Amino acid sequence: MRNANMLFEISRPAYHFIIHAMAPARFQPSSIKNKIKREEVARKLKKSKNQAKLQKRLDQAKVEANDPAAKKKRISENVPRTLDNTREADPAMLSAAGPSSAQHEEFSNDIASDPFADYFNFTQDPTIPPKVLITTSAKASKGTYEFCDELVGIFPGAEFIRRKKGKGFEMGRIAGWAAGRGYKHLLVVNEDMKKPNAITLVYLPNGPMAYFKLTSIELTKQIYGHARATPHNPELVLNNFSTTLGHSVGRMFQTLFPPLPEFQGRQVVALHNQRDFLFFRRHRYAFRSPEKVALQEIGPRFTLKLRWLKRGLPAVQNFGASPDALEISVGTEELPGPPEETSMPEQDEESEMKPLEPVSVSNPPKDNEYIWRWKPELETTRKTFFL
Repeated sequence: MRNANMLFEISRPAYHFIIHAMAPARFQPSSIKNKIKREEVARKLKKSKNQAKLQKRLDQAKVEANDPAAKKKRISENVPRTLDNTREADPAMLSAAGPSSAQHEEFSNDIASDPFADYFNFTQDPTIPPKVLITTSAKASKGTYEFCDELVGIFPGAEFIRRKKGKGFEMGRIAGWAAGRGYKHLLVVNEDMKKPNAITLVYLPNGPMAYFKLTSIELTKQIYGHARATPHNPELVLNNFSTTLGHSVGRMFQTLFPPLPEFQGRQVVALHNQRDFLFFRRHRYAFRSPEKVALQEIGPRFTLKLRWLKRGLPAVQNFGASPDALEISVGTEELPGPPEETSMPEQDEESEMKPLEPVSVSNPPKDNEYIWRWKPELETTRKTFFL
């Protein structure tokens, strides 16, 4: 018995050494069996960690208050890695430091020869807003008409015309009709399941046109504490359009507004591009004091995503199509001759319909050429963006 006690006394330190060697270096509250005690220990551990982090930030703030260079150094070193600042390099991207001489010359030539050059040359009065014709797809619902009313309030020169049913009102014919009457844009709101889901924007009279998917719509009445809009021409802010395609889309949206805003209205329209999603917001400046200014949202809110960009006006497949070829069957029977032409009754000048195709605009094309088109295989990674 004595020998057994001596063996136990000798082996007890070795036993504790083995237990401590096998135990984890960091205490885990999950190892506690009792639930109440486990939650209490985890709560205390979390509180101590938060207090330590707070004390570290307070000490760092005291140091940076006396040394602004230390704060500047910390901010420059601790740049978070996001999908935006780690995007894949694109040859069409314009660097923030400024394009190279060859790239700058090519970009300047593209700007000087693009369809929007007349707008930026200020050949017309910059205070007069461009005329915008807003319509819908066929058989639109109430929600689409409400969204069109919001768009009429956004663009100073916008006008809504309800689209009629039946043939003869294809988008290409409407574009030619609008171009002959001084409109600079045609904006068509499409819907699916009685909700607006897309926007087709056509620049008149010769294109191009862009198709955007429309999501996350919030009307003005759905925004709590919204401001009231005034008829002043708003400012326009285009943010984060860094490629040549992005510049084309941004310039297209810029032509929807007059070049000279009315600053007394204190209204600003922002189109922010983030990961190829275009977030639309409209605010009003609220000057609380001579030193401070706030933003009060007017509305509406919606998000766009570019799907394709085409040249020219919308195509009309059956416009001016020739009749089917005459087929002659081999046989003894004689085919009946063509029916005799009957004279049409004369119509009064007042009841005669005006032609849809204006004289100054050519017939709509039967096909369009893609400038850019989104495809799933283009997005090789999550860091691939095009605008």
